[in-house]
Amino acid sequence: MVGYALFQVPAGRLGDAIGARITLSLAALVWGCTTLLTGVVPKMFGVGTAALLISLGVLRFLLGASEAATFRVGSRAIRQWSPPREWAIGNAFMMVGSSSAAAATVPLVSWLMLRFGWRAAFSITSGLAFAIAVLWYLAAIDTPEEHKRVSARELELITRYRATTTQAPLTDSSSLRSLLKDRNILILSLSYICEGYVLFVFVFWLYIYLVEVRGFSILSGGLAGGLPWLTALACTPFGGLVCDRITALRGRIAGARAVIMLGYGLSAVLLFAAAKLDSRAGAVATLCLSVGALYFAEPAFWPTAVHLSGENAGAASGIMSTAGILGGIVSTSLTPMIVQRFGWLPALGSGAAVAVACTCVWFVIGRNQQLSTDT
Repeated sequence: MVGYALFQVPAGRLGDAIGARITLSLAALVWGCTTLLTGVVPKMFGVGTAALLISLGVLRFLLGASEAATFRVGSRAIRQWSPPREWAIGNAFMMVGSSSAAAATVPLVSWLMLRFGWRAAFSITSGLAFAIAVLWYLAAIDTPEEHKRVSARELELITRYRATTTQAPLTDSSSLRSLLKDRNILILSLSYICEGYVLFVFVFWLYIYLVEVRGFSILSGGLAGGLPWLTALACTPFGGLVCDRITALRGRIAGARAVIMLGYGLSAVLLFAAAKLDSRAGAVATLCLSVGALYFAEPAFWPTAVHLSGENAGAASGIMSTAGILGGIVSTSLTPMIVQRFGWLPALGSGAAVAVACTCVWFVIGRNQQLSTDT
């Protein structure tokens, strides 16, 4: 997690500098190497030795650092290859793909470990990363202008409004400092701190809440705890579609504002309602809807970072994502303290309050911009 957090901005800036093709190919190559070595290193050092612990720590750090490129550089690639009216749904499908793969990983790796052993599980799954690295390097092209099979009509559709999809140029477009001083980037990052706080309440504490408060067993709690994430998979592309539709009519900021304020407002109400309900089934259903509303809003954040930063899309996305991780760290640390001192209702209520704060922040994002309805 440390490597993932520290390399959000560097990975984004690397994508801005050398393009998505090479950056994501290198990232996948590092995924494969670190995954493979995780299964090999224990053979090289004695179990429990300091050298083994340090080696595994370094490998985990490098894995997190390489994974930091995925959404940052992916968002930039979507900007390069899609018209603005499809940015949100493009990001939504990227999120759905990532979430679906994560859901499939647990049963797949469990089966591989039982069938071939845990070391072989790392070796086999590393092959997937190497395959992705090779396929992406061979098939991906950074811009549609470079692709021989892109027709003039397709190119015109993709690039028609590219020049108008960013705000006025920053003081120094090559400087990270200029991004960190930009009002809208800072406000967007503040809203994403709220996103990280609320999301991590669900990620780290939902299962414990279901077992400790709602009386689920360890097994049934795991099953019930998985239902909200299935809801999230369904709601993510829907949010992307709605965001893009409003964007086509009212502009990029208006589209993002509508989706995020609706999603986070609903998520806040539903989260607090779930904490108050007596019915166990009703609480689970309401929590599912709360997580779904959260993910309904998620595809709107990334196109906004891209829209506000233009050619600095990777770096701006990295800044926003780092802010989200900071919010998650606060949530992970603060939630158990609130539970211990005040109970679960105030703990979940804090998540609802932060979700409301996120909606309030979006009242002021982009207010200093004159936006075309084509953006």
